[in-house]
Amino acid sequence: MNNLDLAILFFLQIAIILIVCRVAGAIALRFGQPQVVAEMVAGVVLGPSLFGLLLPHWQAWLFPWDPTQASRDTQSYLFPASQLGLALYMFIVGMEFRIEIVRSHWRSSLAVSAAGMVTPFLLGAALAWLFFSQTHLFQEKTTLYEAMLFLGASMCITAFPMLARIIHFKGLTGTRMGTVAIGAGAMDDATAWCLLALVLASIDGDPIHAAWSILGGVGFVVVALGVVRPIFSRYKRLFVDDKGDVSELGFVVALAAMSAGASFTDWIHLHAVFGAFLIGTTIPRGEIQRQITARMQPLVVALMLPLFFTYSGLNTKITLLNSWALWGACGLVLLAAILGKGVACWAAALASGIPRREALGIGALMNARGLMELIIINIGLQRQIISEELFAALVIMAIVTTLMASPIFEWLVRDRPSAPEPTPPANL
Repeated sequence: MNNLDLAILFFLQIAIILIVCRVAGAIALRFGQPQVVAEMVAGVVLGPSLFGLLLPHWQAWLFPWDPTQASRDTQSYLFPASQLGLALYMFIVGMEFRIEIVRSHWRSSLAVSAAGMVTPFLLGAALAWLFFSQTHLFQEKTTLYEAMLFLGASMCITAFPMLARIIHFKGLTGTRMGTVAIGAGAMDDATAWCLLALVLASIDGDPIHAAWSILGGVGFVVVALGVVRPIFSRYKRLFVDDKGDVSELGFVVALAAMSAGASFTDWIHLHAVFGAFLIGTTIPRGEIQRQITARMQPLVVALMLPLFFTYSGLNTKITLLNSWALWGACGLVLLAAILGKGVACWAAALASGIPRREALGIGALMNARGLMELIIINIGLQRQIISEELFAALVIMAIVTTLMASPIFEWLVRDRPSAPEPTPPANL
């Protein structure tokens, strides 16, 4: 296959991916599900779990998967494209991140966050110990410490952008339920990413490399928030033209800063999403942030993220769960996820004085994993922490918990007034 044929196949893949995602989105909408759920399912459908099972020759032709031949390996170009989409998306999430939301109702947010971190982490760590000692669901080079830390962190993730979207659309912004949920979700995800950073830092088994990764990550946070953010805030003219609108130069400055941050955190053996997210938090708030987001969001959400979902789907082989023991392990993962996040957050909200109905709504919102879970487990697969079987089980958990969130929340808050549904700041 020459370069021209490869380009033709790549564009054909994009066309098929976008069409399938939109069709799935239209179907999902009839069941009250957001687009992100449709794209998560569509990614799995296009992979070996369904398309490859029903029409293996067609699937192999459309998505050739041969690591021994770069010209016949979809991963050789779909992987970097999906990583670019992730970095751009996390950059947008960083621009929209607001630490000030935690200040009101901070005690309830802290209680829900603590329950949503400690309980799922302990359950995930216990499952990791069980799987590590009784199965081959972790790679041979993975240590028990890394397995427990990774699976614990995976259980802690909340679909923070989707959570923010539901709260905004339902007119719950500024309410007790909305504020507690979004504050707890922000703290949970920040902590989970820190745990993941520790896992990635220890993968090489070299204390010097681990120290370099951790110290480099801490140093990057200090530089990003202590140096880059004040510079961008002081010299806003870097981003705007004479009319006060974001200029082409300003847009390029933002993208270049994001790329540099993503490159650095990848270089120190963390992941590009860390750098992209942190640089997003340095962009001046207000009109600059809104205009940059408006320029980036349509392309990132409509084109780049479906590529990531498809890449995840090509790695998801549900058929590998071919025994009752493996399906039992998948069931344990799902049960631990729901008990550790949804039930624990509901109980913590109730104990902190939140009314029962609102507490249940908070638990339903916090239980969704969405795209954030797929990001973290893809990192685990890429870094050879988990097996393909455990990856498939975690994908199923991410989809099921995300599917649960919207209908359960709708049922719990159906008598509340809804806000009109504008274009969301981040579609996931």
